[in-house]
Amino acid sequence: MREESVERGHSRPTITCDEALKTAQVDAERAYRDLSSYRICVTLEHDGWHVDYELKNVATQGGGPHYVIDSVSGRIVTKRYEQ
Repeated sequence: MREESVERGHSRPTITCDEALKTAQVDAERAYRDLSSYRICVTLEHDGWHVDYELKNVATQGGGPHYVIDSVSGRIVTKRYEQ
């Protein structure tokens, strides 16, 4: 039997920041192709890794993709595209 550390009702993350970013990047490149105009912000929140693509030029209309990646399984929990 494997024992897992649980803090505040959530499993400890097993997916790294880089792994979460890679998962989001693969999906984002399919949808947006060129991501060079976006700044990427990755944060670990209570519900998983949040990967947000924000436009570098704030005067530009539209937006980028936003993801929540499960911090244990590495699967995309939610995604939202702003265009």
